[in-house]
Amino acid sequence: MPRLAKPSAPAPAVRRGVTALPLNKILLGDCIALMNSLPAQSVDAVFADPPYNLQLGGDLLRPDNSKVDAVDDDWDKFSDFAAYDKFTYEWLKAAKRILKPDGCLWVIGSYHNVFRVGAILQNLGFWILNDIIWCKSNPMPNFRGKRFTNAHETLIWASTSPEAKPCFNYEAMKNMNDEKQMRSDWHLPICSGKERRRTDDGDKVHPTQKPEALLYRVLLSSTKPGDVILDPFFGSGTTGAVAKRLGRHYIGIDRDPTYARYAEQRIAEIASAPQAEFLLTPSKREEPRIPFGTVLERGLLHPGDRLFDERERFTARVKADGTLVAPCHGEEVRGSIHKVGATVQGLPACNGWTFWHFRTKTTDRPIPIDLLRQRIRAETGAVARYGV
Repeated sequence: MPRLAKPSAPAPAVRRGVTALPLNKILLGDCIALMNSLPAQSVDAVFADPPYNLQLGGDLLRPDNSKVDAVDDDWDKFSDFAAYDKFTYEWLKAAKRILKPDGCLWVIGSYHNVFRVGAILQNLGFWILNDIIWCKSNPMPNFRGKRFTNAHETLIWASTSPEAKPCFNYEAMKNMNDEKQMRSDWHLPICSGKERRRTDDGDKVHPTQKPEALLYRVLLSSTKPGDVILDPFFGSGTTGAVAKRLGRHYIGIDRDPTYARYAEQRIAEIASAPQAEFLLTPSKREEPRIPFGTVLERGLLHPGDRLFDERERFTARVKADGTLVAPCHGEEVRGSIHKVGATVQGLPACNGWTFWHFRTKTTDRPIPIDLLRQRIRAETGAVARYGV
């Protein structure tokens, strides 16, 4: 185990009788007891990086005979699977009690523990939404040369019940992925270099520190500014650091005062989050409705203008009342931009705003009419309805 500097003073601790949420604090002690002391249904999300219960016989050594960290740390030792399962059941039960009805749980693990954790959380009534594969772009080699290199870990994202409606910032994830849906395989490097937190003696603060990029994606995808995220295995404080960057609140729990002290120092170095407008990605489903007729009223398109799909397989003309008329199998079809778009394609439904395009005199590239809708929203200050 790496040498750890002796703490000069413990981080703030709340041990018993907690009646209000200790926002942006690190609590010292047993995570199960401390979670059970918090108000029920009081946090929006739980991110947990629990002990992996590594089943390795003896030390794990690198080719240079140096020891790999965390293989035999005390916090990862359990007498048998039954003891680990009991511990997992108790902390997951405590986590479910403090989660709001529409809150969510994230838990990360390896092949040593994630399947046991997954079964137990299902037994407790959690509903699995996704399993995310964190593909490590720079994994630790397999030093013994007897197995495949362990190049990934698994994250389970779960809601409190099948009926729950957890937050999912779909548009934010799509924006992060160059306008493509974010997939469940996340290719991110492990924590290294300047991001790796060091003690005063130059050793690693925590042997299994997770990269901030991983927590950034977790919190941005499933929480909102102002939400409360609890991490029952706080370690070096990655969850708290990213929560502060994104304008969320955190509650950290850890048994080790040294980890807590260094985590507190780390979070104190981070500047406060920017204004809300830089943190929010409004859902398109919640944006103010703009009828297609408004585009004509504003003079952005005119009666008789020609619309077409991006590949120009279908054509329609704009009528003064905001409807379209288009040829279809030797006949004419009339109706809304959505109805006509669906009919010419032979589909049950169509988003006319993204299907239909137009051209201007200054460009030959097809432009989706949805850009006209966004222009109207911006000019009328519709975005102000979101409070940003």
